[in-house]
Amino acid sequence: MAGIKSLAKDSMIYGGSTIVTKFISWLMTPLFSYFILKSEFGMMTTIYAYGAVIIVVLTFGMETGFFRFVNQSPPEKKDSVYSTALLIVGSLIIAFLLVFLGFLRPIRFFLFDASIPDSYLRLILILACLDTFNSLPFAFLRYEKRPLRFGFYKVLQVTIYALLCVFFLVLCPKINNRHPEWISWFWKTDFRVGYILIANLIATGIQALCLLLQMKRFRISFDRQLAQQLFSYCFPLMLMGLAGMSNQVVDKIIFPAIYPDRELTFDQLGVYSACFKIGVIMIMFTQAFRYAFDPYVFEKKKDADAKQSYSTVMKYFVALGLLVFLAVVFYLDIFKYFVASAYWSALKIVPIVLIGELFFAVYYNLSIWYKLTDKTYWGTIFSVLGFVIIVVINVLFIPNYSYMACAWASFAGNFFIMLISYFIGQKYYPIKYDLKAIGLYAGLAMALFLVAESVVIENMWLRLLLRTVLLGVYAATALLLILRGRKVKPGNT
Repeated sequence: MAGIKSLAKDSMIYGGSTIVTKFISWLMTPLFSYFILKSEFGMMTTIYAYGAVIIVVLTFGMETGFFRFVNQSPPEKKDSVYSTALLIVGSLIIAFLLVFLGFLRPIRFFLFDASIPDSYLRLILILACLDTFNSLPFAFLRYEKRPLRFGFYKVLQVTIYALLCVFFLVLCPKINNRHPEWISWFWKTDFRVGYILIANLIATGIQALCLLLQMKRFRISFDRQLAQQLFSYCFPLMLMGLAGMSNQVVDKIIFPAIYPDRELTFDQLGVYSACFKIGVIMIMFTQAFRYAFDPYVFEKKKDADAKQSYSTVMKYFVALGLLVFLAVVFYLDIFKYFVASAYWSALKIVPIVLIGELFFAVYYNLSIWYKLTDKTYWGTIFSVLGFVIIVVINVLFIPNYSYMACAWASFAGNFFIMLISYFIGQKYYPIKYDLKAIGLYAGLAMALFLVAESVVIENMWLRLLLRTVLLGVYAATALLLILRGRKVKPGNT
């Protein structure tokens, strides 16, 4: 129980900074929805999807690999593990930049949408490399349990990014109208997405400089034998991460390629992407948990009650995740104002996206079995299967159902990999999850959701009042089940 309390404490600290950074980024959504065109929003979404895939490839699973090997090495070897992992990632970054920046023109026709300008692609390639470099110093901060510094650097980056976005999108057009000579040396009215990328690049670069300062005390060294072990361990994780990230962004990448109305492609993608951002609330919750959960899993493995602790964590996690789901869908009348009214036609995807993200978070929680048993290839298999499901559904149904196909494809793919991971995991690393309690949480949440959707109340405030009562019913019932569960040995299925 002490370990779970420590996990909860770290989750609150990491979660606080993560929620702040995600929240500030989330607040950029209304800014973008009001100050750039829907088509620009859609194009920006596709560009950042490219960046997300690149980061996964270049990071190469080294974050998890670092945690795995640093916890198995004596304390005096921790700097060597960190340095070796960092040099591997740095080498990948340099090779990537040389190839893609040097041969962008011939490469882009095979990998990137033809309508995206070269300047935007160069910016996202450099930005992705900077983000990749920053990932390992942040992992080291997590290993050393320095959440305050971790949080400060994260918040610093997103704050600078947000301020620069406001400058470029809000202030610069006003300055251009009154005193164009002040900014004529850099300002272009048709480069709005480019300015967003530049703002992100500047902020991430400052963050990288801050992280470099903390590395002054390290002696750079390269352990060839460790490097080989890291490659063997991390390569399947990279493939798994690539498939997993592709599961989340592949719809934004393939949508422009297969949507039949070329003129409306990025408009439709922009509407979908803006409302998808509301589902980021679930991602914020799960990401905060994951930052503390990764090191906790490997540390707890040595304890006799490890499996019982993993079971308890899963139960609490699902209960809280469903609370987040209900809170968002019950107050969607308020959350919808985070995007311009022109985007509201896609609000119907929000419940689907939220549950789909919760499925993926549960799958990530379940993934401890193949990480702890060094059977990481299973993660690759699951992710590839989920990827295939998502791609097939998108390809078959986007032409007729537009972005609704994207939402349901992610839902189906995440649900499938969650189920198959659970059943196979019970064979290799059996954990007696409290399925009865988890089923009660899920059943209650879905029942309350259906009640809220079926009761039609025209007055928004009365509707919100009813939904607040329903949310309170779930919270009170879940808390009661948790308190009762503490009196019973967890894991009875």
